[in-house]
Amino acid sequence: MRQLIPALFLFSSLFLLFTFLSIYPLPLSLPFPFSALFPPPHAGAYKLVFILAGQSNMAGRGPLYSDSDPYDQYSPHLSVLRLNRWLHWETAREPMHYDIDVNKTCGVGPGLVFAKSVLQKVHYSYGEVVIGLVPCAVGGTKIEKWTKGLGLYDSAVKRAKAAVESKRGGGRIEALLWYQGETDTVNFDDAEVYTEKMETLIRNFRADLGLPHLPVIQVALASGEGNYTGKVRAAQKGIQLHNVRTVDAYGLPLLNDNLHLNTEAQIRLGHMLAQSYLSLLDELNSTPQP
Repeated sequence: MRQLIPALFLFSSLFLLFTFLSIYPLPLSLPFPFSALFPPPHAGAYKLVFILAGQSNMAGRGPLYSDSDPYDQYSPHLSVLRLNRWLHWETAREPMHYDIDVNKTCGVGPGLVFAKSVLQKVHYSYGEVVIGLVPCAVGGTKIEKWTKGLGLYDSAVKRAKAAVESKRGGGRIEALLWYQGETDTVNFDDAEVYTEKMETLIRNFRADLGLPHLPVIQVALASGEGNYTGKVRAAQKGIQLHNVRTVDAYGLPLLNDNLHLNTEAQIRLGHMLAQSYLSLLDELNSTPQP
């Protein structure tokens, strides 16, 4: 009997460790999907799915857990899940892109605040609602890196399709949330063709997901890496495709690098994105699509 005690202790310890990692994922690229062994509540539920794509400000660089950090704004919610790199649902926590935007110092982004804000509104109309977030953003990527046929775009489409498969509970893709363009402000030629490339990206997403009216909520830049931030912002605001809305991040507070939104700004942006989506949803529900 005494010989069994160490083995039982080891088994119990490993079980507790696996359970902890499945609920509180570490911000590392772990070699094993613990979430597959211990799925969170609602993992098998039908979900309203949102794609989070773009570059670093969508992935999030806002510091976590500072002294003045309003953690309650981006704290986890049992009805908000994220699709991890292994295509398993897990409880959504910041940093949302810890296993997607790898080799970067990821922090608070707008995704979780957005989801919780939407959840507060829609569950009154739809009853119990589960929101699934699909992180796809990667820092430092020009829009040309999101061309159809390249890794970032193809991975995002694959992940979005997987998110609504019946074996994962099923669901409906509600919108693409897009925040990107800081890297396209460096060269004039990149800024010059931004509208064309963004409209092509939207058309490709809609075609490949089989959703011709997929809502797209894009963020007009708050900052840029080069001298053509204004030109890219104008390009973003000039997109005329249907069901595309633009949330303007200009003036939101930045980190000391003058490039990335701080935690407060990301929280405000999350609420702004939610308000834009809910407003668009009201319009779509009151106006039949062609």
